[in-house]
Amino acid sequence: MTAGRYAPSPSGDLHFGNLRTALLAWLFARQSGREFVLRVEDIDSERSSPESAARQIEDLSALGLDFDPPVVYQSQRGDLYQAALDRLPVYECYCTRRDIREAAAAPHAQPGMYPGTCRNLTEEQRASRRSQLAAEGRLPSIRLRATADAYVVQDYYHGEVVGAVDNVVLKRGGNVNQAQAGDWAYNLAVVVDDGEQGVDQVVRGDDLLSSAPTQGYLARLLGYAEPQYVHVPLVVNAAGVRLAKRDGAVTLRDMGLEAAWPELVRSVGCAGAASTSELLETFDPAGLPPEAWVWEG
Repeated sequence: MTAGRYAPSPSGDLHFGNLRTALLAWLFARQSGREFVLRVEDIDSERSSPESAARQIEDLSALGLDFDPPVVYQSQRGDLYQAALDRLPVYECYCTRRDIREAAAAPHAQPGMYPGTCRNLTEEQRASRRSQLAAEGRLPSIRLRATADAYVVQDYYHGEVVGAVDNVVLKRGGNVNQAQAGDWAYNLAVVVDDGEQGVDQVVRGDDLLSSAPTQGYLARLLGYAEPQYVHVPLVVNAAGVRLAKRDGAVTLRDMGLEAAWPELVRSVGCAGAASTSELLETFDPAGLPPEAWVWEG
């Protein structure tokens, strides 16, 4: 099976930018003869809710997007993630967010990358830090022990992308008293799920382009084929900032389908298309505007 996918996080209603990316993912998959799967990325136990997931699925269906079953929920796939984690080179990380911010501000630190604070600790140092966390009722997070400094992936719009490989978190630290201590991290879950679901085409916002080399590297370590990446321009507000719910009536439920649909099809270069079937006939990936789409409200 080859497939494309859309994988929203169920932490609220989808806004116009989310809906546009979903539409583009569907168009790329269906035009290329791929299956199209929906994956609910609900591994963030604090922010995700079944109610939000149900509303998102209703909105996507209202747009006319169809999915090949089944709908997959990441919260039900912990065994797969654990099996993958067991096959990877990893180390415990005891850093707080504050520790990482301070270390990242040091001279010669690489912006946006984990500075490696816990990577080369001695066993004695690890035991001490682990004991300190235990006294605070916390568990360490688990990070990838990357052995490559950079990795190359191919993107439909950006061509060859060379990027740094980060020692990303694979499983988050948690409270020792929680029934399931620590959530699985996005970078592990997304790579495992794409590999297990046969997803060979990943269409998503270009704000995630910088994470593709690390994810491609992780896929290689786990023996999965790297997908074809398609990073599409975001939707931004008048100030040039990525669209968010704070920008007003930006969800399908706020706007209504009659108002949202014409703007959606115009944003993908198919002004006037009246249905998804007409979109499939007229959408040209090469004609997608290369710049961010400005939301005018």
